[in-house]
Amino acid sequence: MSYQVKLERLIEDRDGLILTKEAVAAGVPRQYLNIFVRENRLERVAHGVYLTPDAFDDEMYRLQAKNQRTIFSHETALYLHDLTDRDPIEWSVTVPYGYNATHLRAEGVKVYTVKKALHQVGVMELKTIYGRPIKAYNKERTICDIIRNRNKMDIAILNEAIRRYLDTKDKNIPLLLRYAEKLDVQNVVRKYLEILL
Repeated sequence: MSYQVKLERLIEDRDGLILTKEAVAAGVPRQYLNIFVRENRLERVAHGVYLTPDAFDDEMYRLQAKNQRTIFSHETALYLHDLTDRDPIEWSVTVPYGYNATHLRAEGVKVYTVKKALHQVGVMELKTIYGRPIKAYNKERTICDIIRNRNKMDIAILNEAIRRYLDTKDKNIPLLLRYAEKLDVQNVVRKYLEILL
């Protein structure tokens, strides 16, 4: 099978959005991506990210593909878990301390930092509206995160999110309390639970 055919199949399998590293991992030399760009079969939308003219630009997937240590969090995670009715104005991500996120902030992304030991706590895979996989924090971690940052949050969003979480059938209060302890917000979380449960 020629590199061109291989690349066409890869692009089709990925619904028109392909990363350089995916092509290389499949054994397709990088220059074939450039050939497809010259032939207007692909457009380079970001460093290492290519899109066919008829495909939807999956902004969330692209952001995480370029910045693999980012995890969708806070307001964005609330949106992904249907704990808010508000669409995020900007994407919110969490990165470990020491990660240089200047370029993300320049792109209008809201960046939170956390100790490396806490960065992977509560990570799960979700899907974008286009069905591509992304990493975000689970509901329990997200509730702890917004409570930790309650002084910088809209109180109405915070209260609604906690109420909606407590109304879900799949809530996990013991897990919520374990995360609250790790993130040092157990007293505040307990107060919210006492009031709202």
